[in-house]
Amino acid sequence: MNMFLTISFFIFSLLSLSHASVVDFCVADYNAPNGPAGYSCKTPKKVTADDFVFHGLATSGNTTNIIKAAVTPAFDAQFPGVNGLGISIARLDLAGGGVIPLHTHPGASEILVVVQGTICAGFVSSDNVVYLETLYKGDVMVFPQGLLHFQINSGGSNALAFVSFSSANPGLQILDFALFKSDFPTELITQTTFIDAVVVKKLKGVLGGSG
Repeated sequence: MNMFLTISFFIFSLLSLSHASVVDFCVADYNAPNGPAGYSCKTPKKVTADDFVFHGLATSGNTTNIIKAAVTPAFDAQFPGVNGLGISIARLDLAGGGVIPLHTHPGASEILVVVQGTICAGFVSSDNVVYLETLYKGDVMVFPQGLLHFQINSGGSNALAFVSFSSANPGLQILDFALFKSDFPTELITQTTFIDAVVVKKLKGVLGGSG
């Protein structure tokens, strides 16, 4: 009996210690430096309900640009409450002919749900298999972390989707921008991609790259 009581007390003590060390949240402190692990935590006494609410996804993004699309993020930089929670969300607006070019999120997997319109979406696996699907209202598609993927408005009207991520800061690199909106030398792009130099220079002119 004494042994049972001793073990029970030991387990209770461990549970109490574990509970005492749990941090419920880490609301981003925008006055402190941002590092690879995210933002520092705001002092709990300064946290309010507003830190856990984001209103920016109710408004359509501006699609008057070269890709005819807009992404409105609610990542840790915009939504302090998601800092440290391993989740985030964004709104995706695609005008007619709009496209989100091939891109990757190095830090997160992505799941997309179509709210309006028709979207052709897909990704390329690491063994170069392409997975494509035409998505309609209510359809959901997942994009594994780090893989090249895209979305295109393939319908006759505006399209709207919401995307969520398995990180508060998923990261983003758009392939076209990396090649043609940067100072990556044209000669090296030609050598590494086999794209003709004339085409490379034309694309750099369109996207604002140099080199």
